[in-house]
Amino acid sequence: MFLLRRLQQYILMDLLRFFAFLLSVVTILLVFVGVFQQIQESGLGPSDVLPILPYIIPSLLPFTIPATLLLTICVVYGRLAGDNEITAAKAAGINVLSLFWPAFFLGATLSVCSLLLTDQVIPWSVGNIQRIVAMAMENIFLERLRSKNHVSAAQQGLDITVMGIDGKKLIGPVIRYAPQGRDVITALAEEATIRFDLEQQKAILDLERVEIDLPGKRYARVRKHEISFLLSPVIRKPKPRHQSIREIRKKVTAASQKQIALQQRRDIETAWALAMGNFNRFLDPDFVNYEQRLKHDKNEAARLNTAMHGRFALSCSCFCFVLVGCPFSVLQARRQFLMNFILCFIPIIVIYYPIILLMMNLSKMGLVNPAWAMWVGNAGMLVAAWFILRKALRH
Repeated sequence: MFLLRRLQQYILMDLLRFFAFLLSVVTILLVFVGVFQQIQESGLGPSDVLPILPYIIPSLLPFTIPATLLLTICVVYGRLAGDNEITAAKAAGINVLSLFWPAFFLGATLSVCSLLLTDQVIPWSVGNIQRIVAMAMENIFLERLRSKNHVSAAQQGLDITVMGIDGKKLIGPVIRYAPQGRDVITALAEEATIRFDLEQQKAILDLERVEIDLPGKRYARVRKHEISFLLSPVIRKPKPRHQSIREIRKKVTAASQKQIALQQRRDIETAWALAMGNFNRFLDPDFVNYEQRLKHDKNEAARLNTAMHGRFALSCSCFCFVLVGCPFSVLQARRQFLMNFILCFIPIIVIYYPIILLMMNLSKMGLVNPAWAMWVGNAGMLVAAWFILRKALRH
């Protein structure tokens, strides 16, 4: 028993050491890719993106942890088997399965950590990234006004000219704004401030003591006026994978309630139109839009449910990779660890992930229930692990 515990501690420390090293190397390499992507998407300079670095790392870990863990398993157990340490343990009366327990423990722990990352840490980090990007956009906006006294945003139909900048205040701004291609509205204010609303994806100009030139009307004088315009795609609406499970469940409930209310309203209007003989009502665009709105709400609920169930399934992939990797590395003891990893990881790439992506797309379309569909890939891994583990224990 003492020998078994010492062996398990030795294996666990080996796993932790290799895993920490490999994860650090892979994450550092991918961080540069993430920084480059942020620079491309946001148009910010490298100095503006540097504060985002600490928040990019958590979003990369759910993708790097499973593959890094599998490589670690192949290195440690491949070396143990290659040096005949597994054979020596069996000769001492130690069951091979007991030598796998450190890896099983590490895989289960990392599965829980991956779930916490995707549920809590990543939504927090994405929110901070958006906050930093918004602050950088605000600084860029003010710097352009400070240097040129003029900013033009053709996509938003906005043109701003100022007399000067005092901190975050615009002095004597003249704003020409054409919302959604309509006639140009001109506003002359004594001063204004700009702020960003990330939830509504808007930038808001708060004007004070304003004269507004409305098309076809005289000047209107108001004490305060607000002009808002949609942000560019730099600050995107949070995706389901960037939200916590609690938020996703709230949105699923809201979408379901909205769908039920729309169905009831559609049924009432259908019954009323049939009772009154008003068959033209069925050709009304508002009535036709019911089906489109119901389809949209159904797709939204399916998309949110897929993200929620997929989060649990993909987090458990760490444990599934360990179940396959341990016995496979022992069986392939005479090969190099890198070859073991390649032989083990290629079927995962070719079979496991395509199945996950297929089930994910079908679930988003509402064709299958994500509660079981997102676990099909893991079920296949468990079946493969069962056969490989039996073979490893037998030989």
